[in-house]
Amino acid sequence: MSESSTEGAVAAAQAATEAAVSGNWRRAGLAGAAIGVVAAGAAAGVAVERLTVGRGMRKKARLALDAAGPYGSLRGTPGTALADDGTELYYETDDPEPDAPAKRRGLFGRRAPAPVTVVFSHGYCLNQDSWHFQRAALRGAVRTVHWDQRSHGRSARGMAQADGEEVTIDQLGRDLRAVIDAAAPEGPLVLVGHSMGGMTVMALADQFPELIRERVVGVAFVGTSSGHMGEVNFGLPVAGMNAIRRFLPRVLRTLGSQAELVERGRRATADLFAGVIKRYSFGSRDVDPAVARFAERLIEGTPIDVVAEFYPAFQDHDKAAALQIFAEVPVLVLAGTKDLVTPSSHSEAIAELLPDAELVIVPDAGHLVMLELPELVNGRLTELLARVGAVPPAAATGPNVDEHGSTAQRGR
Repeated sequence: MSESSTEGAVAAAQAATEAAVSGNWRRAGLAGAAIGVVAAGAAAGVAVERLTVGRGMRKKARLALDAAGPYGSLRGTPGTALADDGTELYYETDDPEPDAPAKRRGLFGRRAPAPVTVVFSHGYCLNQDSWHFQRAALRGAVRTVHWDQRSHGRSARGMAQADGEEVTIDQLGRDLRAVIDAAAPEGPLVLVGHSMGGMTVMALADQFPELIRERVVGVAFVGTSSGHMGEVNFGLPVAGMNAIRRFLPRVLRTLGSQAELVERGRRATADLFAGVIKRYSFGSRDVDPAVARFAERLIEGTPIDVVAEFYPAFQDHDKAAALQIFAEVPVLVLAGTKDLVTPSSHSEAIAELLPDAELVIVPDAGHLVMLELPELVNGRLTELLARVGAVPPAAATGPNVDEHGSTAQRGR
């Protein structure tokens, strides 16, 4: 997007905001709705890209989705955890296939120790189904917990936010603690977080270091950041991004207060919305249309007022110091070189603070790398689980590094 077109989008957004604030929502119309599209589809904080997806391609993507398989349809045993503010957090557990009776008990007929539980935390504007391919790969092999962050997916809207409190990453860390207490109250844990989910894991460690020391045996950070999110330019010219940062909080607050209007606008501009999602989700142009449509549906499911509630929390996120709590456990840090939302430099910064971590930088992959290159992510994740004894070593069949990604493993 050129600097001049960015400035044009900025001007349009400012005009839309002023019209909305003055109460003239008819005049705000599509301009305001377009900014809502960007806020949701580009992880909030980017100007409208002049990207379109032809109607024929969109139809093809929907048909491919229907034919290729029910992405996001995997379900487990449901449960609900209560956050400290009373918010109901929805989770599901997948248990491993039962072993023979002799293998399920230790010496002298005593119960064997609790198995390793892998807890998956999803990113902003997504839900637990964003881990579809990883869930499918691990199903039956290891115990997993998938949960929806507050106000996302099947979890309830945040009670504290209904009372006027702002969302914070620390609150999400406490939410994760509530899910662990309910779904995996004993036994070793492996924590896996993508984007906002990785930040949630860091916030858990910051507030509950004893839990990490006593129970966590492995961690995977996928496309995430330990801080400085306010410096990300989302692939836009610096001048345009600086202007956007000045007015975006006000735009989001205004749009969030008129969610119904904005949602209608998002539906009316579906072609643009699909293009924005593809640009900020994937690094490859030839991503499977069915997967692209799946990502679109995930993000479309996040109401604009939730987008508005969560965006400010990222600007304040700073958990670099908390990373040291993971220094004694195996850590995987993975990101794509074309991630415009949480650039791979942020993953490199995490690895610098955890010199024993395995750093995997994947060429030409975008923000939703676990959907774009599921076999690679599955392989790396399975290798981590094998290292901590959660799955047999034979199960770790990661892809060829030279073909699919670079790695910088130091120490451990």
